[in-house]
Amino acid sequence: MSTDHRTGGRSGNRAPGTALGTLTVRPFRRYLLGQLTSNIGTWMQRAAQDLLVLHLTGNSGSAVGIVTALQFLPQTLFGLTGGVLADRFPKRRLLLITQSGMAVQSLLLGLLTVTGAVNLWSVYALALALGTATAVDSPARNAMISELVSRDRVPAAVSLNSAQFNVARILGPAAAGLTVAALGTGTVFLINALSYLAVLYGLITVPAGRASEHNRAQRGGPWLTEAFRHITATPELLLPIALIAVVGTFGFNFQVTISLVAIKVFHSGTAAFGYLSAAYAAGSLVGAILAAHGGQPPTVRRLVTATAVFGVLEAALGLMPGYGTFMALLIPSGYAAVTVTTTANALIQLHAGPHLRARVLSVYFLVLLGGTPVGAPLVGLVSDAFGTRASLFLEGLLSALSAVAVSAWVTVRSRRRARIDSLTGRAGPSLTDPHDTRLASSGNATTSDR
Repeated sequence: MSTDHRTGGRSGNRAPGTALGTLTVRPFRRYLLGQLTSNIGTWMQRAAQDLLVLHLTGNSGSAVGIVTALQFLPQTLFGLTGGVLADRFPKRRLLLITQSGMAVQSLLLGLLTVTGAVNLWSVYALALALGTATAVDSPARNAMISELVSRDRVPAAVSLNSAQFNVARILGPAAAGLTVAALGTGTVFLINALSYLAVLYGLITVPAGRASEHNRAQRGGPWLTEAFRHITATPELLLPIALIAVVGTFGFNFQVTISLVAIKVFHSGTAAFGYLSAAYAAGSLVGAILAAHGGQPPTVRRLVTATAVFGVLEAALGLMPGYGTFMALLIPSGYAAVTVTTTANALIQLHAGPHLRARVLSVYFLVLLGGTPVGAPLVGLVSDAFGTRASLFLEGLLSALSAVAVSAWVTVRSRRRARIDSLTGRAGPSLTDPHDTRLASSGNATTSDR
């Protein structure tokens, strides 16, 4: 048997497309464990930050929406630049810088809070600083996954990365609620600052040659126009990005809505808020684990179906009469949401050209997170004006309708391109039936792992 630095030993010992097979890759395993530890602290901070803002403003939904928007605004402004940097420079070096910056942000917020010097404007400023580091961090961190594992392990690696994220989403808010109740919000921020030591250790112990060899092999200029041409010419990239643009702006605002539901609708405390967040994350975790274990290539049909189901479930959340039924429905909602994001992410990881992957991913994260500065304040305003239940119902309705509309749009566009190509005698990418397209057969699905 042959050996491969991305398999951690002998290739073929375990099924490469499964979670267990992918976890045998030592560099990826170290990277994953570091991300898990850091993300637990990050989710603790996110929950505590919302609770701190509610405390400082007298339960203002608009203020929570604003701080969330400020945290994601840099993704809109600088996210594409982050993709260019990640395709131009070694990703590990960029991640060491961005993760260190995030640790400093958490430390400052913690010190301000425990000393009683914190105010709403300092929270706003530090949320903006965190978002700036994240804008560069996200495309590099996700593109690095494809460099740590072989091509056939990419879907499982993406799902495992989503699984660790959702394990953190379960443990983080629940731990934050209990920690805030016992020790205060400042302690949560200091714990998060310490958690970054784990991800920094994981990055340092990944051999530099493995993480940077792909960067040395890059071809072409670091321009965004090349990435946009690649996206528009590849339906398997265009459809998930267009769909996530709508759902990311209006559907994925649970960071705002769950805190508002807990405090304003059910009049519960911080611990109850943590349980609601954990229920949503539990469903997400189950979805990510099943996706990683299955080892099946993602399909556009699955993406469209999962988005429609997610929208229906989110709309139904707005109709739930009590705390128990609301928390129960959060579990399948989380399952559907993570199916949407992991399928879209895997589609992009596999279809983006290797020298463009970080830039294409930066466009994906721009539409996934960059719409939050628009969506989060709107959710807060709708909640203040018409109630949190109404905002949930409208978010879900828009998500479900987008699944149908975007699928129809890309189908019509692809068929038109196919007709033009047939008349001109040119062979171009086509997606005449987006629901049956599988990644394994795509001519565009080339990576450095081939």
